[in-house]
Amino acid sequence: MINKTGNKTLGTPKTYLELITSFPPRKITSEEELNRTQNIIDELLDQGNLTPDERDYLHLLGLVVSEYEDQNYPIRDIYGVELLKVLMAELNLQSTDLISIFENETILSDVIAGKQLLTIEHIEKISDFFHVEPSVFLRNV
Repeated sequence: MINKTGNKTLGTPKTYLELITSFPPRKITSEEELNRTQNIIDELLDQGNLTPDERDYLHLLGLVVSEYEDQNYPIRDIYGVELLKVLMAELNLQSTDLISIFENETILSDVIAGKQLLTIEHIEKISDFFHVEPSVFLRNV
């Protein structure tokens, strides 16, 4: 079966062997291969209830995609103030929402601007506020 983008679709294969045969998973070496693999993943996910064989095949495709993305789109570790800024943006928070953690706006502004380091007390309060482990704010060495 061909979908509207001109790619082969999986239809509803019932066995792992049929899935592997319809689109053999292999190391992804280009964006085109990544897109084809992602299309197959999307088709499987769109089906809703997957058989155990489909779940296993989906897992395998996910590993192949993950390996390609790890090699080609590495994610830089973030910690400290940079992580604090990301969390604030994700939760749509303003610096005024964190004043209680930093005692006053001047300290908070200095921390956000990189003029002052986070203290252990700040990290403990921030981790409680965001419900994360304090260690996520520390650099992994």
